Amino acid sequence: MKIHDISQEVFSCRVYPGDPAPQKQTLSSMQDGALYNLTAFSMCAHNGTHIDAPRHFIADGGAVDEMPLENTVGEAFVCAFDGDMDAEGARTVLARAEGIPRILLKGTAVVSPEAAEEFAAAGVRLIASESQSVGDENAPMAVHKILLSAGVALLEGVRLGGVEEGRYLLCAQPLKLKGADGAPCRALLIETEKGE
Repeated sequence: MKIHDISQEVFSCRVYPGDPAPQKQTLSSMQDGALYNLTAFSMCAHNGTHIDAPRHFIADGGAVDEMPLENTVGEAFVCAFDGDMDAEGARTVLARAEGIPRILLKGTAVVSPEAAEEFAAAGVRLIASESQSVGDENAPMAVHKILLSAGVALLEGVRLGGVEEGRYLLCAQPLKLKGADGAPCRALLIETEKGE
């Protein structure tokens, strides 16, 4: 078994334009003579590698703690795609995934509303992107509304540079933040040998 950590390190992560960056505070330090080390931190729910819940763009949408964990855990397909993805591009990705319901887009893919409609219609459970937004960072609302309304989890800010295309087991459970519109996660892809 091989495990790929596809998460960003939180304190040095890329931040969506306008979002506050994570902050770290040392409350107690053994180096300064304390009996133990103790750290506090603050961050936006959408910093680094994170999950978007429907509530992020839908006023009465479900919160991150209400999302089915089956969306973020299970068989996944990593597919390379660079540039703007239209409906035809989405159909190509879906064909390559062969029915696997969790798709991780490796590269610079920007999902268009037309591509989002294809993914939603196909019953995809999760779309992941290396960008901090699955859709166009300058106009993310349309793509988010289409996918989140269809119950598709959005895993944003993954790092797939060292991961080959193909099938994996994905574990990307968001933190259980009651009522939140998103949450950070430690996303892993697991390669299993036959019989495991």
